[in-house]
Amino acid sequence: MAAQLKTLVQAAYEHVCPVPPVTGAVSAVRRRAEVVLDGWRVCPLLADDALLVVSELVTNAILHARPPAVLRLSWVRGEGGGTLRIEVADAGPALAAPLVGADPDEHGRGETIVHALATRHGIRTHLDGVTRWAELDVRQTY
Repeated sequence: MAAQLKTLVQAAYEHVCPVPPVTGAVSAVRRRAEVVLDGWRVCPLLADDALLVVSELVTNAILHARPPAVLRLSWVRGEGGGTLRIEVADAGPALAAPLVGADPDEHGRGETIVHALATRHGIRTHLDGVTRWAELDVRQTY
């Protein structure tokens, strides 16, 4: 029993990071996530995909939702692999405002990118707002 508990404690990690509604927040949050994933020794290929998903979910929250927003990373290592869960919770949809000077070719692909990289993904609504989440699995030896 003690060995199982020790394995569970060593195998699960979690990090929470507020997302400020300011210019430069996406790159700052992404850099922070990169440090966290490196500290957890997440394999580089999974970390690269995860950072792209972090960027897309955080960008969505900043552009389309009301603050506050929070990024939550959870990493569970298992036998021969692991699952990284990325969640961004926000206060719900903001009133639609046009993206001034935005190039339409550079917007609107975030959801497609998340779908392509994630093993599982979804949206959960709750009293405080909306949480968009994605899980990325890796099945290999670290």
